[in-house]
Amino acid sequence: MRYFNYCEFDSPDQLGSGHNMDEDFLQMLDDARDFAGIPFKITSGFRTPSHSRAIGSNDRSSHCLGLAADIACGTSRERMEIITALLTVGFDRIGIGDGFVHVDCDVERDEAVIWTYY
Repeated sequence: MRYFNYCEFDSPDQLGSGHNMDEDFLQMLDDARDFAGIPFKITSGFRTPSHSRAIGSNDRSSHCLGLAADIACGTSRERMEIITALLTVGFDRIGIGDGFVHVDCDVERDEAVIWTYY
C-alpha cells in the first residue's frame, strides 16, 4: 500500500487486526486515495465481533469481514472528493454519515447503493 499502514485498520480491542483486512479492498482504497489527492483518515477498519457489538453495530458487519472502512471528512468538499474517488475506482457501496464516509465491497449485500446514517 502506498498511503496506508495496516495498523490504521486495527480494531481498538485487538492490535494487529488490521492484517485481517481484505487485500483487494485495501488496493482499491489505496487507488481511491491516490485519485483523490487528499489524505484519508481511517476512523474504523477491521472490527472484532465484540467491538462491533460494543459500538452498537452487529457481528455480521462488513467491518468484521475486513471489507469495510470509515473515512473521516470535515467539509462538504472533502466528502465530495472522497466519494468521487471511491466511485471512480469502482466502489459501489457508500454510506454517508456525520463526519465520515463508509465504504465497503461486501458482495453479500446490495450493490450500487448510497445511504445515509442520518
